[in-house]
Amino acid sequence: MAQKPRSTRRKGGARKTKRTLSSGQVHIYATFNNTIVTVTDKQGNTVCWGSAGSSGFKGSRKSTPFAARLAAEEAVKKAQAMGLQEADVFIKGPGPGREAAVRAVQSVGLKVTSITDETPVPHNGCRPPKKRRV
Repeated sequence: MAQKPRSTRRKGGARKTKRTLSSGQVHIYATFNNTIVTVTDKQGNTVCWGSAGSSGFKGSRKSTPFAARLAAEEAVKKAQAMGLQEADVFIKGPGPGREAAVRAVQSVGLKVTSITDETPVPHNGCRPPKKRRV
């Protein structure tokens, strides 16, 4: 039986467009195990991101301030290649990479217009574990 010839042409679909933006937002999510840095436009649409894990760190080294700094530099450099010049910084989480990531964003050459702490605060939290019996 003769086989059907394969079509090499792409069917429709979303094409990746080259983005240009002059101002945006940098969201830093610092947990105890990792630090994730996301660069978005003013509407909150993700432009690029970086994390301590994607920077090549594994295990407990991901939770260090040094790893957070490299993650922030990586994300911001990608954004600067798209034309980003100034940004608002939003920090969330209690991790050790908070300050290091903010300093890295400023040191790469991005003009930081504001720094906002968005760490969620529990209103009485969840129920504590029962008393330990020895």
